[in-house]
Amino acid sequence: MLRKQKATASNMNIRKEDKPSILLIYTGGTIGMIKNPETGTLEAFNFQHLLEHIPELQGVKCSISSIQFDPPMDSSAMGPESWQKIVRIIAENYSTYDGFVVLHGTDTMAFTASALSFMLENLNKPVILTGSQVPIGMLRTDGKENLITAIEIAAAKENDIPVVPEVCIFFENDLLRGNRSSKINADYFNAFQSYNYPALAHAGISINYDMAQIYRPVSRKPLKPHYKLDCHIAILKLFPGISPQVVESILNIPDLKGVVMETFGSGNAPSEEWFLNMLKEAVDRGLVIVNVTQCHAGSVEMHRYETGYKLLEAGVVSGFDSTTECAVTKLMFLFGQGLTPEEVKEHIHCSLIGEVTVPENFYTGN
Repeated sequence: MLRKQKATASNMNIRKEDKPSILLIYTGGTIGMIKNPETGTLEAFNFQHLLEHIPELQGVKCSISSIQFDPPMDSSAMGPESWQKIVRIIAENYSTYDGFVVLHGTDTMAFTASALSFMLENLNKPVILTGSQVPIGMLRTDGKENLITAIEIAAAKENDIPVVPEVCIFFENDLLRGNRSSKINADYFNAFQSYNYPALAHAGISINYDMAQIYRPVSRKPLKPHYKLDCHIAILKLFPGISPQVVESILNIPDLKGVVMETFGSGNAPSEEWFLNMLKEAVDRGLVIVNVTQCHAGSVEMHRYETGYKLLEAGVVSGFDSTTECAVTKLMFLFGQGLTPEEVKEHIHCSLIGEVTVPENFYTGN
């Protein structure tokens, strides 16, 4: 269920005439919790009363409305159905609002941001995901600053055109491309990082945008929301000593269509015959295996070392500098569109929405 609060100045929502209008979508997570004074436990609070906890929102130069998941969801429970729900909310309200802020738990925020970037085709308005490490009702919360700045970014325009017309994560002063981000810290406020793509903006005394890094739609086509995702995807994380039984159990999951294989360094893996044979047999029967590195930064280059080249010969495709979160959701999206394995491979080797850096010499074979 969804609960919607219509904008009125007397409750949670703020109406300001002739100002940008922002829709908050509260899915759940730490940011929307307050401590129960009687029990001491953290509980989700109704966003209708948000102003009680963030009176600073009165100073934001935009109109704000909100929709919240009912009940709110822990981010560990978020997945394709939740992503579809967010996409539907944005699509149904797209013409009404200038930007969208999605309040989300941090644990799977990068997965959601990556999925939304593919599902919201032709997006030309900001969709900013944010959250917090400390609940908004606690003294040392990072939630207030994250939320206020995310709203300001979602409302920002230049010559009446949104400054950031893409899906992003804002956290601890940095605006990151959503499909380039990963959660890297469970304890500190700087919970997210984008190692292979620069931050789109830094928030200090002012918000400084790196305009050259922001994705710009080629043309202003109508939003085309996608709802079909295929969840027959798995992750195979390699480790020294991995056994044939482990690899076989994953590659032979019934109805499996795609595997994100996390390899060592620049895309290297064991060169034992049994391992390469299993991969080749899986590829021959139509499985798409995408090679991404376990390293936080850097890219897969299967031509660099013999161990990586043998993966290429087995039919494994390069995910280049893609994050695991992005590779998983991209496979879900591509197979959800009914593409064949060969068509999926072609799209894996392309940047659809700025999610991957394809080497300039890739198509020339140099």
